[in-house]
Amino acid sequence: MEKSTEHQPPHHLIHSHAHEEDIPGTVNLRATEGDDTAYGQALFPVPAEDPNDPLQWSPIKKTLILVICSLYSFLGNSSLLGPTVYIEIFSKLFDITPTKASGLISYPNLAFGFGSLLLVPLYHKIGRRPVMLGSMVLFAAGLIGASQANSYAGLMGARVVHAFGSGVCEALPVQLVNDIFFLHERGKRIGYYTACLCFGSTGPLYAGYMLAGGYSWRLFFYVEFAFAVALLICAFFIVEETSYDRAPPRPTPSPQSNADKGIASEQYEEVTIIPPRKSFIQTLKPWSKINHDSDFFLMIVRSFTYFFVPPVFWVISSFGIYIGLGALAFNYTFPLKITAPPYNWSQTNSGLIAIATFLGFGLALPFSSSSDRLAAYLTRKNNGIREAEMRLGVMLPGMIIAPCGLILYGLAAQHNLHWVAYFFGVAMDQWGSYFYFSFSLAYAIDSYQSNTSEMLIAMNLGKQAISFGMGLHLLDWVLERGYAVVISGIFCAVLLANNLTLLIFMIWGKKIRIFMTKTWLAKMHKKSVKQVMTH
Repeated sequence: MEKSTEHQPPHHLIHSHAHEEDIPGTVNLRATEGDDTAYGQALFPVPAEDPNDPLQWSPIKKTLILVICSLYSFLGNSSLLGPTVYIEIFSKLFDITPTKASGLISYPNLAFGFGSLLLVPLYHKIGRRPVMLGSMVLFAAGLIGASQANSYAGLMGARVVHAFGSGVCEALPVQLVNDIFFLHERGKRIGYYTACLCFGSTGPLYAGYMLAGGYSWRLFFYVEFAFAVALLICAFFIVEETSYDRAPPRPTPSPQSNADKGIASEQYEEVTIIPPRKSFIQTLKPWSKINHDSDFFLMIVRSFTYFFVPPVFWVISSFGIYIGLGALAFNYTFPLKITAPPYNWSQTNSGLIAIATFLGFGLALPFSSSSDRLAAYLTRKNNGIREAEMRLGVMLPGMIIAPCGLILYGLAAQHNLHWVAYFFGVAMDQWGSYFYFSFSLAYAIDSYQSNTSEMLIAMNLGKQAISFGMGLHLLDWVLERGYAVVISGIFCAVLLANNLTLLIFMIWGKKIRIFMTKTWLAKMHKKSVKQVMTH
């Protein structure tokens, strides 16, 4: 059968015959004639012959979308965590205990995660673009409200609003990476996003130096608001709707004569009609097509079933523990330690621990594409068959180095060691966390290509709940039992146990995936799965 086209696009459309095998997470990437390839392997997911398919967009457009989403993640996290250096100030201003003042970070942190429970099903229902723009408006409104608050309740309310609105900034980049990038690109792109997510924990550094300039704590929220509005404008002009139904071409009847038999017969000729690319003005519509097949409330309910999927729960525990440590434990305890004897640093310098975070993540960034390269190498050795576990080997160094950093930090705080020890401990922990943030997430996405949105809901809820639990009474625990027992002992043991789970997935990951295909969970989700790789 011939394949005819209409409305030829002005640029080359990508073609591929890659396909997922019967086991989720196992993909056949053997290239055939006419396939576009990367690392010598066919591209997956297979894009539609349509220039409006996000997989067919130009690399520049894809990169700009990723930059916008990553910056949103940075702003959302920096605004959430920046006020940790103000805990003592809030305590005196509102005449409350430091533990209650820390609730201005802990409770918004919880709202940050639970925002996904509503906003992710919403962007699945009405589109990524309108939800992203709407969440940015809510984010900005909460920030300006926080800057004007004059009471503990008022500040808490505004903080919860901007945290709830920006909570989707963690799900959206992952969803968009899944929407617009191919399998071989995801590890690197998710790595870039997680770098911005992690650098958001340096918010206390900027918040502290605003005090050093003689300004009120309110300036921090003004600055965040200004950047939020600027990012909203950029998103409006750059971030096009990325949800796309990749339906296979349908044969259309084409009457042809059969001269040999002297009769008219109707044969089928496959006709692929390639539509023109949308104009720039058309891409600016703030609303998108409603997905009538998406059940908003059922999607919320189904998302909780992902807590029973081992690779997804591993991502949840990894994110939750590392956020609880890096974003909360370090930012809560370092200002208290460093402003007291024998260090006696000023309050304005208490956010300098962020330099260690920059150092740790900065040294990890060169490894962003390492999991993609390792997976491509192992796929070639496996005759073109890609297994989701093939990217995990690069995480082995981080498995050990991060817990060692925790031990160093806890002992430094317990025995008042030189401040350099704190910085090395944090840098080691953050270096290792980058691998677990980036590649455990990429592994989960590789393992379950469909119903990604529901998986992201579970991830965001779970990790914020874990980090909330670790940070809520952290200061009380430390005062009762000491830094060495809590951080070098309890927290380190929990982190090490989580990290060692890597070995389980490297050895038995495929068997776990096979087992999960036979469970009631797989049967329930199979009914809701369509052949739409962006969902």
